[in-house]
Amino acid sequence: MTDGEQQPLPYGRQDVDQADVDAVVEVLRSDFLTQGPVVAGFEQAVADRCDVDHAVAVNSATSALHLACLALGVGPGDEVWISTNTFVASANCARLCGAEVRFIDIDAHTWNLCPLSMERELLAARRDGRQLPKVVIAVHFAGEPCEMERLSQLAIEFGFRLIEDAAHAFGARYRGSPVGACRHSDITVFSFHPVKIMTSAEGGVATTRDGYIAARLKLLRTHGVHRDVALSGDEPWRYEQRELGLNYRMSDVHAALGLSQSARVDTFLAQRHRLAARYDRLLGPWPLTLPVRARDARSALHLYPVLVDDDSRDGTVRRRVFNAMRAQGIGVNVHYIPVHTQPYYRARESVNPVVLPVAERYYARCLSLPLFGTMTISEQDRVIEALRHSLAPELGSTAAQCPPPLAEGTSIQRAA
Repeated sequence: MTDGEQQPLPYGRQDVDQADVDAVVEVLRSDFLTQGPVVAGFEQAVADRCDVDHAVAVNSATSALHLACLALGVGPGDEVWISTNTFVASANCARLCGAEVRFIDIDAHTWNLCPLSMERELLAARRDGRQLPKVVIAVHFAGEPCEMERLSQLAIEFGFRLIEDAAHAFGARYRGSPVGACRHSDITVFSFHPVKIMTSAEGGVATTRDGYIAARLKLLRTHGVHRDVALSGDEPWRYEQRELGLNYRMSDVHAALGLSQSARVDTFLAQRHRLAARYDRLLGPWPLTLPVRARDARSALHLYPVLVDDDSRDGTVRRRVFNAMRAQGIGVNVHYIPVHTQPYYRARESVNPVVLPVAERYYARCLSLPLFGTMTISEQDRVIEALRHSLAPELGSTAAQCPPPLAEGTSIQRAA
């Protein structure tokens, strides 16, 4: 890198301070490196924050999603329905259980699973005598909560279980409750990957209000092996494998980082909201569709995705902007390629390929701008300036300067 050349700016970055380092070092010098007392402490911290009875820590959110499906009895012959606008892990967890996956289109405004599309698919399946879902996975895309109340009503009407994939949404709130409280679902899953709201380096947690589900999650994360001192008699070494489980345990090393980070979640969220509000103000007049945030929810703002105005409908302008910003060292990204278009899932389809028009139009235009807790105003200005140059043909005469700040970004009210 030459003198004066700026470091590349990623779309996400962890914030690790000395207290986090000290917490991890303390565990490294202790008697427990794998699953020990710090894991239990981290689980309690997550449960307390989410106002939920049970939190079960594992080595990744993907593992938590897999265990959630297993705990709800998903297996061969079942169907799991899910939004196509997500990372592949959200769907793969069902396939790992042997179930088939049906993808549902997204809402054109929130970019989350569309309850109306879901209802239409459910009614059509019932009318035609087709299979209904065993489980629906609602993904809180970019940290914005889904319309869980409506989805829970559909769950009661059509008899399916509901998992919240809140990998993006730790610290978010929905209609007065923390995401993770499971007021409208059976299980909620969080991710603590380094680019998420807070990190345990790698790790995930599943929360639930159901003691039986929690017990199943704990059993399945540890090989399906159970130890019960009361039943061991004169064989204190005895253990029993009761199910075919997995080694999905979280270590105390990871839990120590997560537990330390959890004390700063409100700070992380506040900074993300300040930066997002500034994006809202400065980018409002540009040829972009900005993310909406509902009045009855508080997003965790894991991502700041925008839609680039593009009449080509094949992503020509978005591709040019993406390449131009990457060339300027700005780590923009695309979230997500619709999962139903991935080769693995295309190969599993029947003669007629799935077409989900809203998600496909969204994908052709979407671009995630950098957003993370340690981002400075000068770094954000660098993103905005690079975006201005990349959008110069679309901005026309306004390209000469960044627009002045406007009123706060508009919030929306969910449909009743």
